Amino acid sequence: MNPHACFPPITLPPHSHPMTLLHSFVHRGRPEPLDLHLGMFLPTLLTQATPEQQDRFFMPAWNLEIIGTYAQTEMGHGTHLRGLETTATYDPATQEFILNSPTVTSIKWWPGGLGKTSNHAIVLAQLYTQGQCKGLHAFIVPIRQLGTHEPLPGITVGDIGPKFGYDEMDNGYLKMDNFRIPRENMLMKHAQVEPDGTYVKPLSDKLTYGTMVFIRSLIVGDSARSLSRACTIAIRYSAVRHQSELKPGEPEPQILDYQTQQYKLFPLLATAYAFHFVGAYIKDTYHRISGDINEGDLSELPELHALTAGLKAFTSWTANAGIEECRMACGGHGYSRCSGIPDIYVTFTPSCTYEGENTVMMLQTARFLVKSYTQVSSGQRVTGMVSYLNDLSRQRIQPQHVASRTATVRITDPVSLVDAYKARAARLVEAAAKNLQAELNHRKSKEDAWNRTSVDLVRASEAHCHYVVVKLFTAKLSEIGNAAVRAVLTDLCLLYALYGISKNTGDFLQAGILTDAQITQVTQRVKELLAIIRPNAVALVDSFDFHDVHLGSVLGRYDGNVYENMFEWAKKSPLNKTQVHESFHKHLKPMQAKL
Repeated sequence: MNPHACFPPITLPPHSHPMTLLHSFVHRGRPEPLDLHLGMFLPTLLTQATPEQQDRFFMPAWNLEIIGTYAQTEMGHGTHLRGLETTATYDPATQEFILNSPTVTSIKWWPGGLGKTSNHAIVLAQLYTQGQCKGLHAFIVPIRQLGTHEPLPGITVGDIGPKFGYDEMDNGYLKMDNFRIPRENMLMKHAQVEPDGTYVKPLSDKLTYGTMVFIRSLIVGDSARSLSRACTIAIRYSAVRHQSELKPGEPEPQILDYQTQQYKLFPLLATAYAFHFVGAYIKDTYHRISGDINEGDLSELPELHALTAGLKAFTSWTANAGIEECRMACGGHGYSRCSGIPDIYVTFTPSCTYEGENTVMMLQTARFLVKSYTQVSSGQRVTGMVSYLNDLSRQRIQPQHVASRTATVRITDPVSLVDAYKARAARLVEAAAKNLQAELNHRKSKEDAWNRTSVDLVRASEAHCHYVVVKLFTAKLSEIGNAAVRAVLTDLCLLYALYGISKNTGDFLQAGILTDAQITQVTQRVKELLAIIRPNAVALVDSFDFHDVHLGSVLGRYDGNVYENMFEWAKKSPLNKTQVHESFHKHLKPMQAKL
């Protein structure tokens, strides 16, 4: 096989980034065994390997002589990286690292492509040198013999078995017993171990997690794409499907004309657009800050980590629930695999737990928010997406102080709604921080206090992420030159923001951001927007430009010929290869003969 038939020579388009280029080769729609090689192994070489290591490993990996995966998660530990048990102990006598899986829970578990495809893995392990543990570091580990593909001595590797979905992916396990690799196989762009075992620490411990931050930023875009696909299927099908009667004696209407169907689907459509804009922003932000990091400027790394963690969780949770809502909105036919939605769901839903379990991600964002709040409380100013906390030093977020502001929130103005979401986020961050301090004042340990406040902290992170999404969606409107398009997207933006308020009315009322009367207006305006968006709904999903092959749905076909093709699809079922199935002769006929 000529690998260049699959992967052309690297020629970057203007203003592109090699990490994004590599991820563009990852198959979108269905998982494939090379996804981690392309999406994580190669990008990690680009961001964490030295130039000499890239010379050794990158082109063989690009040419598929080396096929890699990313082995981080263990049977006993996933998101809690500091708890990983795999060890890499440096032996200065031979200038080698000795890798071990010391316990059953330390066996690497879940890496895609590890089961049968990969011959190398980037392994994250606890580094020991000169008798000290230096924390988690990444190592390039050969696991199978080139040529024969047999596991190397000291390596136990295989597939973990059937899963909820992802049948195409050989997720695997990896156990290492005194397996030696050269010193030069430790990725040493940021941290180094010298030949005598001396450890040279990186500028920041978080630099080791660069690949994870990159993947989390991409999951935001994947959330938008997966939700967009589900919305496309459900809204197109709702325009084809006719059911019941709105008025006696009249033809059955399209189910998309029912307000309840619109209420299910149009907020999700607005969310898909919002996440599309957020995904583009977070990708650009990642590349910009990565450039700064390469120049030695790490000042924005903490916010990048917090923003990607929080938005990864916020968007994947929302999209995951939204995909299932779209399936149910298609009625019984949505449960058929011909709808395409079951496959979208089982392929997307792991993103809520891989690359960081979502609740833990929200708590990581909360740590950054609490730290920023503490800085503001001590008189310092904060920047970036948390700059709204600076206002707390001038005006405390309490109902009696903000009641005068309720009249200033205009529910037909996206910019004004951004301010409302900003006030909500500030209030919930402050409330969580004060609750945390109250627990600490009861002489509880920091860990106990954090755990006892964690529900509040997650809500604060969700409010912060919700504010960021509304802010970015609103900011995008001013960039749209076509007045007609801007008007339609403004309606979508308003629907996203107002629907979010209607689902979180307690926060806006309790903080005095909105009045009872305004909440009633919000609910009414949401229903009005449903009717306004209805004429453009199909065009709005068509603009996602999913080809039928990629959409993989009989219900969501572009030409609308649903029923004819559903019948053809059903006739291709393996059970229809014969008119009389063998089970009749094997079981039913003998049973009937005894009656």
